[in-house]
Amino acid sequence: MPVEVSPQTQTATLGWWSLSEGQRAAYSPTLAAVDALPTHRAASSKHGNVTHWEEQVELTVVLPCLNEAATLAVCIEKVHGVLRDHSIAGEVVVADNGSSDGSPRIAEERGARVVSVPIRGYGSALAGGIRAARGRFIIMGDADDSYDFADIPRFLERLHEGCDLVIGNRFAGGIKPGAMPFLHRYLGNPVLSFLGRLFFRCSIHDFHCGLRGVSREAATRMDLRTTGMEFASEMVIKASLHGMRLAEVPTTLAPDGRSRPPHLRRWRDGWRHLRLMLIYSPRWALLYPGLTMIAAGAVVLCWLLPGPQEVGGVTFDVHTLLYGATLLLVGFQAVSFALIGKLYAVTVGLMPSHHMNRFFRSLTLELGLLAGGMMILLGLILTGVAISEWAAAGLGGLDYSRTMRIVIPAVLALTLGCHVIVSSLVLSLLGDRHR
Repeated sequence: MPVEVSPQTQTATLGWWSLSEGQRAAYSPTLAAVDALPTHRAASSKHGNVTHWEEQVELTVVLPCLNEAATLAVCIEKVHGVLRDHSIAGEVVVADNGSSDGSPRIAEERGARVVSVPIRGYGSALAGGIRAARGRFIIMGDADDSYDFADIPRFLERLHEGCDLVIGNRFAGGIKPGAMPFLHRYLGNPVLSFLGRLFFRCSIHDFHCGLRGVSREAATRMDLRTTGMEFASEMVIKASLHGMRLAEVPTTLAPDGRSRPPHLRRWRDGWRHLRLMLIYSPRWALLYPGLTMIAAGAVVLCWLLPGPQEVGGVTFDVHTLLYGATLLLVGFQAVSFALIGKLYAVTVGLMPSHHMNRFFRSLTLELGLLAGGMMILLGLILTGVAISEWAAAGLGGLDYSRTMRIVIPAVLALTLGCHVIVSSLVLSLLGDRHR
Protein backbone atom coordinates (compact mmCIF):
# COMPACT_ATOMS: atom_id res chain seq x y z
CA MET A 1 0.00 0.00 0.00
CA PRO A 2 1.48 3.37 -0.95
CA VAL A 3 2.62 5.77 1.72
CA GLU A 4 0.61 8.95 1.96
CA VAL A 5 2.65 12.06 1.23
CA SER A 6 2.03 15.73 0.79
CA PRO A 7 1.39 17.02 -2.77
CA GLN A 8 4.58 19.11 -2.61
CA THR A 9 6.75 16.14 -1.68
CA GLN A 10 5.01 13.93 -4.22
CA THR A 11 5.66 16.36 -7.05
CA ALA A 12 9.25 17.15 -6.07
CA THR A 13 10.74 13.82 -5.19
CA LEU A 14 8.68 10.64 -5.17
CA GLY A 15 7.65 10.12 -8.77
CA TRP A 16 7.20 6.40 -9.34
CA TRP A 17 7.09 5.57 -5.64
CA SER A 18 4.06 7.85 -5.12
CA LEU A 19 1.91 5.94 -7.63
CA SER A 20 -0.55 3.27 -6.63
CA GLU A 21 0.14 -0.37 -7.46
CA GLY A 22 -2.50 -0.28 -10.18
CA GLN A 23 -0.97 2.86 -11.72
CA ARG A 24 2.45 1.23 -11.79
CA ALA A 25 1.08 -1.88 -13.48
CA ALA A 26 -0.52 0.29 -16.14
CA TYR A 27 2.89 1.35 -17.46
CA SER A 28 4.28 -2.14 -18.12
CA PRO A 29 4.51 -5.55 -16.45
CA THR A 30 8.31 -5.12 -16.19
CA LEU A 31 7.99 -1.82 -14.34
CA ALA A 32 5.29 -3.19 -12.08
CA ALA A 33 7.80 -5.76 -10.88
CA VAL A 34 10.05 -2.92 -9.69
CA ASP A 35 7.74 -2.60 -6.69
CA ALA A 36 9.18 -5.87 -5.43
CA LEU A 37 12.77 -4.60 -5.53
CA PRO A 38 14.62 -4.24 -2.21
CA THR A 39 15.18 -0.60 -3.07
CA HIS A 40 13.20 1.41 -0.54
CA ARG A 41 12.27 0.39 2.98
CA ALA A 42 10.63 3.58 4.16
CA ALA A 43 8.79 4.73 7.23
CA SER A 44 6.99 8.05 7.43
CA SER A 45 6.02 10.28 10.29
CA LYS A 46 4.03 13.44 9.72
CA HIS A 47 4.84 16.82 11.21
CA GLY A 48 2.30 19.22 9.80
CA ASN A 49 2.17 18.52 6.07
CA VAL A 50 5.78 17.28 5.73
CA THR A 51 6.64 13.59 5.40
CA HIS A 52 10.08 12.38 6.54
CA TRP A 53 11.57 9.28 4.92
CA GLU A 54 14.04 6.97 6.61
CA GLU A 55 15.40 4.81 3.85
CA GLN A 56 17.91 2.01 3.78
CA VAL A 57 19.54 2.51 0.39
CA GLU A 58 22.87 0.94 -0.44
CA LEU A 59 23.30 2.28 -3.96
CA THR A 60 22.17 5.37 -5.83
CA VAL A 61 22.50 5.36 -9.60
CA VAL A 62 22.68 8.93 -10.91
CA LEU A 63 21.75 9.66 -14.53
CA PRO A 64 22.51 13.23 -15.70
CA CYS A 65 19.83 14.31 -18.11
CA LEU A 66 19.34 17.09 -20.64
CA ASN A 67 16.73 16.18 -23.25
CA GLU A 68 17.29 12.43 -23.17
CA ALA A 69 13.69 11.40 -23.91
CA ALA A 70 14.78 8.98 -26.63
CA THR A 71 16.90 6.81 -24.32
CA LEU A 72 16.08 7.69 -20.71
CA ALA A 73 13.33 5.14 -20.21
CA VAL A 74 15.40 2.19 -21.43
CA CYS A 75 18.34 3.26 -19.22
CA ILE A 76 16.14 3.41 -16.13
CA GLU A 77 14.60 0.01 -16.95
CA LYS A 78 18.06 -1.52 -17.38
CA VAL A 79 19.23 -0.15 -14.03
CA HIS A 80 16.10 -1.39 -12.27
CA GLY A 81 16.63 -4.79 -13.85
CA VAL A 82 20.19 -4.97 -12.52
CA LEU A 83 19.09 -3.90 -9.04
CA ARG A 84 16.37 -6.55 -9.05
CA ASP A 85 18.48 -9.37 -10.47
CA HIS A 86 21.31 -8.80 -7.98
CA SER A 87 19.12 -7.95 -4.96
CA ILE A 88 20.74 -4.53 -4.56
CA ALA A 89 18.92 -2.06 -2.33
CA GLY A 90 19.10 0.93 -4.64
CA GLU A 91 17.45 3.89 -6.26
CA VAL A 92 17.68 5.74 -9.56
CA VAL A 93 18.12 9.51 -9.43
CA VAL A 94 17.69 11.49 -12.65
CA ALA A 95 19.47 14.83 -12.34
CA ASP A 96 17.52 16.91 -14.81
CA ASN A 97 19.44 19.87 -16.19
CA GLY A 98 16.53 21.78 -17.70
CA SER A 99 15.08 19.32 -20.21
CA SER A 100 12.35 20.57 -22.51
CA ASP A 101 11.42 17.24 -24.13
CA GLY A 102 9.48 15.66 -21.27
CA SER A 103 12.42 13.74 -19.81
CA PRO A 104 11.44 14.45 -16.17
CA ARG A 105 7.95 13.02 -16.72
CA ILE A 106 9.41 9.93 -18.39
CA ALA A 107 11.81 9.45 -15.49
CA GLU A 108 9.04 9.64 -12.88
CA GLU A 109 6.85 7.28 -14.84
CA ARG A 110 9.69 4.75 -14.93
CA GLY A 111 10.27 4.84 -11.19
CA ALA A 112 13.18 7.26 -10.91
CA ARG A 113 13.48 10.10 -8.45
CA VAL A 114 13.89 13.38 -10.35
CA VAL A 115 16.13 16.13 -9.02
CA SER A 116 16.03 19.48 -10.78
CA VAL A 117 19.47 21.08 -11.30
CA PRO A 118 19.00 24.63 -12.65
CA ILE A 119 22.68 25.43 -13.24
CA ARG A 120 23.53 24.09 -16.70
CA GLY A 121 26.43 21.72 -17.29
CA TYR A 122 27.33 18.04 -17.13
CA GLY A 123 29.24 18.57 -13.90
CA SER A 124 26.42 20.56 -12.34
CA ALA A 125 23.94 17.80 -13.12
CA LEU A 126 26.16 15.10 -11.62
CA ALA A 127 26.96 17.20 -8.55
CA GLY A 128 23.23 17.79 -7.99
CA GLY A 129 22.52 14.09 -8.32
CA ILE A 130 25.34 13.21 -5.90
CA ARG A 131 24.02 15.69 -3.32
CA ALA A 132 20.54 14.16 -3.58
CA ALA A 133 21.78 10.57 -3.33
CA ARG A 134 20.60 8.51 -0.38
CA GLY A 135 22.84 5.53 -0.99
CA ARG A 136 26.11 4.75 0.69
CA PHE A 137 27.60 4.28 -2.76
CA ILE A 138 26.91 6.23 -5.94
CA ILE A 139 27.30 5.02 -9.51
CA MET A 140 26.82 7.49 -12.32
CA GLY A 141 26.31 6.82 -16.00
CA ASP A 142 25.19 8.74 -19.06
CA ALA A 143 21.51 8.49 -19.98
CA ASP A 144 22.18 8.01 -23.71
CA ASP A 145 22.15 4.17 -23.61
CA SER A 146 25.84 3.95 -24.56
CA TYR A 147 27.05 2.26 -21.35
CA ASP A 148 26.30 -1.26 -20.18
CA PHE A 149 24.60 -0.96 -16.80
CA ALA A 150 25.01 -4.70 -16.34
CA ASP A 151 28.52 -3.79 -15.11
CA ILE A 152 27.07 -2.04 -12.04
CA PRO A 153 27.67 -5.06 -9.72
CA ARG A 154 31.36 -5.09 -10.69
CA PHE A 155 31.69 -1.43 -9.73
CA LEU A 156 29.81 -2.03 -6.50
CA GLU A 157 32.07 -4.97 -5.67
CA ARG A 158 35.20 -2.81 -5.91
CA LEU A 159 33.54 -0.13 -3.76
CA HIS A 160 32.73 -2.79 -1.15
CA GLU A 161 36.41 -3.77 -1.21
CA GLY A 162 37.31 -0.30 0.03
CA CYS A 163 37.93 1.63 -3.18
CA ASP A 164 36.91 5.27 -2.99
CA LEU A 165 36.55 5.84 -6.73
CA VAL A 166 36.04 3.22 -9.44
CA ILE A 167 36.36 4.28 -13.09
CA GLY A 168 35.24 2.36 -16.14
CA ASN A 169 37.88 1.60 -18.76
CA ARG A 170 36.34 1.52 -22.22
CA PHE A 171 39.64 0.77 -23.91
CA ALA A 172 40.01 -2.41 -21.85
CA GLY A 173 36.36 -3.45 -22.13
CA GLY A 174 35.74 -2.66 -25.77
CA ILE A 175 34.55 0.25 -27.91
CA LYS A 176 32.03 -0.78 -30.55
CA PRO A 177 32.29 0.66 -34.08
CA GLY A 178 30.89 4.17 -34.26
CA ALA A 179 30.71 4.58 -30.48
CA MET A 180 33.61 7.04 -30.15
CA PRO A 181 34.87 9.57 -32.72
CA PHE A 182 38.30 8.82 -34.20
CA LEU A 183 40.01 11.88 -32.67
CA HIS A 184 38.57 11.15 -29.22
CA ARG A 185 39.63 7.51 -29.34
CA TYR A 186 43.15 7.86 -30.69
CA LEU A 187 44.19 11.38 -29.69
CA GLY A 188 42.11 13.30 -27.18
CA ASN A 189 41.31 10.68 -24.58
CA PRO A 190 44.68 8.84 -24.66
CA VAL A 191 46.70 12.08 -24.50
CA LEU A 192 44.66 13.65 -21.70
CA SER A 193 44.63 10.38 -19.75
CA PHE A 194 48.41 10.09 -20.14
CA LEU A 195 48.89 13.65 -18.89
CA GLY A 196 46.59 12.89 -15.98
CA ARG A 197 48.63 9.85 -14.99
CA LEU A 198 51.85 11.86 -15.35
CA PHE A 199 50.66 14.92 -13.44
CA PHE A 200 48.84 13.16 -10.61
CA ARG A 201 50.64 9.81 -10.30
CA CYS A 202 47.55 7.68 -10.70
CA SER A 203 46.95 4.52 -12.74
CA ILE A 204 43.68 5.49 -14.48
CA HIS A 205 43.79 4.89 -18.24
CA ASP A 206 40.38 6.31 -19.18
CA PHE A 207 39.93 9.63 -17.38
CA HIS A 208 36.69 10.46 -19.17
CA CYS A 209 34.62 7.30 -18.93
CA GLY A 210 31.07 8.31 -18.01
CA LEU A 211 30.40 5.14 -16.02
CA ARG A 212 32.00 5.42 -12.59
CA GLY A 213 31.31 4.75 -8.94
CA VAL A 214 32.22 6.59 -5.75
CA SER A 215 31.42 6.31 -2.08
CA ARG A 216 29.32 9.14 -0.77
CA GLU A 217 31.94 9.90 1.90
CA ALA A 218 34.67 10.19 -0.75
CA ALA A 219 32.49 12.42 -2.93
CA THR A 220 32.02 14.76 0.03
CA ARG A 221 35.77 14.90 0.71
CA MET A 222 36.50 15.69 -2.94
CA ASP A 223 34.54 18.96 -2.75
CA LEU A 224 33.84 18.87 -6.50
CA ARG A 225 33.33 22.32 -8.03
CA THR A 226 33.46 22.24 -11.83
CA THR A 227 30.26 22.49 -13.84
CA GLY A 228 31.17 21.18 -17.30
CA MET A 229 32.54 18.03 -18.90
CA GLU A 230 35.80 18.51 -16.98
CA PHE A 231 33.93 17.22 -13.91
CA ALA A 232 35.09 13.73 -14.95
CA SER A 233 38.74 14.76 -14.72
CA GLU A 234 38.20 16.66 -11.49
CA MET A 235 36.96 13.50 -9.74
CA VAL A 236 40.14 11.59 -10.62
CA ILE A 237 42.38 14.57 -9.81
CA LYS A 238 40.79 15.23 -6.42
CA ALA A 239 40.84 11.53 -5.52
CA SER A 240 44.54 11.35 -6.39
CA LEU A 241 45.42 14.51 -4.47
CA HIS A 242 43.60 13.21 -1.39
CA GLY A 243 45.42 9.90 -1.57
CA MET A 244 42.21 7.94 -2.12
CA ARG A 245 42.09 4.38 -3.39
CA LEU A 246 41.28 4.25 -7.12
CA ALA A 247 40.43 1.28 -9.32
CA GLU A 248 39.41 0.55 -12.90
CA VAL A 249 36.75 -1.81 -14.19
CA PRO A 250 36.65 -2.80 -17.89
CA THR A 251 33.40 -1.67 -19.47
CA THR A 252 32.01 -1.38 -22.97
CA LEU A 253 30.88 1.61 -25.00
CA ALA A 254 28.18 1.32 -27.67
CA PRO A 255 26.85 3.94 -30.08
CA ASP A 256 24.39 6.13 -28.21
CA GLY A 257 20.70 6.12 -29.02
CA ARG A 258 20.28 9.86 -29.35
CA SER A 259 18.59 11.49 -32.30
CA ARG A 260 20.25 14.83 -31.51
CA PRO A 261 23.90 15.95 -31.57
CA PRO A 262 25.92 15.21 -28.39
CA HIS A 263 26.47 17.93 -25.80
CA LEU A 264 30.23 17.37 -25.93
CA ARG A 265 32.21 20.03 -27.82
CA ARG A 266 35.49 18.49 -28.91
CA TRP A 267 38.00 21.34 -28.74
CA ARG A 268 36.31 23.47 -26.09
CA ASP A 269 35.80 20.61 -23.65
CA GLY A 270 39.22 19.12 -24.42
CA TRP A 271 40.84 22.42 -23.49
CA ARG A 272 38.75 22.61 -20.31
CA HIS A 273 40.06 19.20 -19.24
CA LEU A 274 43.66 20.22 -19.97
CA ARG A 275 43.19 23.58 -18.27
CA LEU A 276 41.91 21.89 -15.13
CA MET A 277 44.91 19.56 -15.04
CA LEU A 278 47.30 22.49 -15.34
CA ILE A 279 45.51 24.41 -12.58
CA TYR A 280 45.68 21.48 -10.19
CA SER A 281 49.29 20.66 -11.03
CA PRO A 282 51.44 23.78 -10.53
CA ARG A 283 54.39 21.38 -10.45
CA TRP A 284 54.01 20.52 -14.16
CA ALA A 285 52.45 23.80 -15.26
CA LEU A 286 55.00 26.11 -13.62
CA LEU A 287 57.64 24.48 -11.43
CA TYR A 288 59.28 22.08 -13.88
CA PRO A 289 59.18 24.52 -16.84
CA GLY A 290 60.53 27.24 -14.55
CA LEU A 291 63.41 25.11 -13.31
CA THR A 292 64.24 24.19 -16.91
CA MET A 293 64.35 27.87 -17.92
CA ILE A 294 66.50 28.74 -14.91
CA ALA A 295 68.98 26.00 -15.82
CA ALA A 296 69.10 27.04 -19.48
CA GLY A 297 69.51 30.73 -18.62
CA ALA A 298 72.26 29.97 -16.11
CA VAL A 299 74.15 27.94 -18.71
CA VAL A 300 73.99 30.85 -21.16
CA LEU A 301 75.18 33.29 -18.51
CA CYS A 302 78.11 31.14 -17.44
CA TRP A 303 79.06 30.57 -21.06
CA LEU A 304 79.00 34.20 -22.20
CA LEU A 305 80.00 36.19 -19.11
CA PRO A 306 83.76 35.65 -19.71
CA GLY A 307 83.49 36.93 -23.27
CA PRO A 308 82.08 36.30 -26.77
CA GLN A 309 81.89 32.68 -27.93
CA GLU A 310 82.08 31.37 -31.48
CA VAL A 311 80.38 28.18 -32.67
CA GLY A 312 80.63 27.09 -36.30
CA GLY A 313 81.55 30.55 -37.48
CA VAL A 314 78.65 32.16 -35.54
CA THR A 315 79.56 34.62 -32.77
CA PHE A 316 77.42 34.84 -29.64
CA ASP A 317 77.84 38.00 -27.60
CA VAL A 318 75.97 40.22 -25.15
CA HIS A 319 72.73 40.09 -27.15
CA THR A 320 72.50 36.36 -26.45
CA LEU A 321 73.62 37.05 -22.89
CA LEU A 322 70.63 39.37 -22.43
CA TYR A 323 68.22 36.69 -23.66
CA GLY A 324 69.82 34.18 -21.30
CA ALA A 325 69.32 36.53 -18.36
CA THR A 326 65.69 37.08 -19.37
CA LEU A 327 65.13 33.32 -19.60
CA LEU A 328 66.52 32.87 -16.10
CA LEU A 329 64.32 35.66 -14.76
CA VAL A 330 61.13 34.27 -16.32
CA GLY A 331 61.98 30.83 -15.01
CA PHE A 332 62.47 32.20 -11.52
CA GLN A 333 59.08 33.92 -11.69
CA ALA A 334 57.44 30.68 -12.83
CA VAL A 335 58.91 28.79 -9.87
CA SER A 336 57.78 31.42 -7.39
CA PHE A 337 54.27 31.46 -8.86
CA ALA A 338 54.20 27.65 -8.62
CA LEU A 339 54.87 27.94 -4.88
CA ILE A 340 52.31 30.72 -4.46
CA GLY A 341 49.73 28.83 -6.53
CA LYS A 342 50.11 25.63 -4.54
CA LEU A 343 49.89 27.43 -1.20
CA TYR A 344 46.82 29.33 -2.41
CA ALA A 345 45.16 26.07 -3.53
CA VAL A 346 45.72 24.58 -0.09
CA THR A 347 44.48 27.73 1.63
CA VAL A 348 41.15 27.89 -0.27
CA GLY A 349 40.58 24.14 -0.13
CA LEU A 350 41.36 23.17 -3.71
CA MET A 351 44.09 20.84 -2.44
CA PRO A 352 44.21 18.91 0.85
CA SER A 353 46.23 20.44 3.67
CA HIS A 354 48.80 17.63 3.77
CA HIS A 355 50.32 19.25 0.67
CA MET A 356 51.69 21.87 3.09
CA ASN A 357 54.87 19.88 3.58
CA ARG A 358 58.06 20.71 5.44
CA PHE A 359 59.46 22.61 2.45
CA PHE A 360 56.64 25.16 2.59
CA ARG A 361 57.01 25.58 6.32
CA SER A 362 60.68 26.46 5.84
CA LEU A 363 59.86 29.35 3.48
CA THR A 364 59.64 32.05 6.13
CA LEU A 365 59.30 35.76 5.47
CA GLU A 366 62.60 36.42 7.24
CA LEU A 367 64.45 34.00 4.98
CA GLY A 368 62.92 35.59 1.89
CA LEU A 369 63.79 39.11 3.01
CA LEU A 370 67.37 38.03 3.72
CA ALA A 371 67.81 36.30 0.33
CA GLY A 372 66.18 39.18 -1.55
CA GLY A 373 68.28 41.72 0.28
CA MET A 374 71.50 39.89 -0.57
CA MET A 375 70.53 39.79 -4.27
CA ILE A 376 69.78 43.50 -4.25
CA LEU A 377 73.10 44.17 -2.54
CA LEU A 378 74.90 42.16 -5.23
CA GLY A 379 73.08 44.14 -7.91
CA LEU A 380 74.08 47.43 -6.30
CA ILE A 381 77.73 46.36 -6.07
CA LEU A 382 77.80 45.41 -9.76
CA THR A 383 76.07 48.67 -10.62
CA GLY A 384 78.78 50.54 -8.69
CA VAL A 385 81.48 48.69 -10.68
CA ALA A 386 79.81 49.67 -13.94
CA ILE A 387 79.51 53.31 -12.86
CA SER A 388 83.18 53.41 -11.80
CA GLU A 389 84.25 52.14 -15.23
CA TRP A 390 82.04 54.77 -16.85
CA ALA A 391 83.61 57.47 -14.65
CA ALA A 392 87.10 56.22 -15.54
CA ALA A 393 86.19 56.75 -19.20
CA GLY A 394 85.17 60.35 -18.47
CA LEU A 395 81.45 59.54 -18.60
CA GLY A 396 81.81 59.12 -22.32
CA GLY A 397 81.41 56.20 -24.71
CA LEU A 398 82.05 52.68 -23.45
CA ASP A 399 82.84 49.31 -24.92
CA TYR A 400 79.33 47.85 -24.65
CA SER A 401 80.60 44.28 -25.08
CA ARG A 402 82.53 44.70 -21.83
CA THR A 403 80.24 46.91 -19.77
CA MET A 404 77.05 44.99 -20.60
CA ARG A 405 78.64 41.90 -19.05
CA ILE A 406 78.47 43.86 -15.81
CA VAL A 407 75.19 45.71 -16.34
CA ILE A 408 73.12 42.65 -17.33
CA PRO A 409 74.01 40.62 -14.20
CA ALA A 410 73.49 43.75 -12.10
CA VAL A 411 69.98 44.36 -13.43
CA LEU A 412 69.19 40.64 -13.13
CA ALA A 413 70.28 40.56 -9.47
CA LEU A 414 68.28 43.70 -8.64
CA THR A 415 65.15 42.33 -10.32
CA LEU A 416 65.45 38.90 -8.71
CA GLY A 417 65.99 40.47 -5.30
CA CYS A 418 62.85 42.57 -5.56
CA HIS A 419 60.88 39.58 -6.84
CA VAL A 420 62.05 37.38 -3.95
CA ILE A 421 60.96 39.98 -1.39
CA VAL A 422 57.52 40.47 -2.97
CA SER A 423 56.97 36.71 -3.34
CA SER A 424 58.00 36.16 0.27
CA LEU A 425 55.43 38.67 1.45
CA VAL A 426 52.67 36.99 -0.56
CA LEU A 427 53.68 33.52 0.65
CA SER A 428 53.73 34.81 4.21
CA LEU A 429 50.22 36.25 3.88
CA LEU A 430 48.86 32.98 2.48
CA GLY A 431 50.77 30.89 4.99
CA ASP A 432 49.46 32.91 7.94
CA ARG A 433 45.90 32.53 6.64
CA HIS A 434 46.36 28.78 6.27
CA ARG A 435 47.78 28.40 9.76
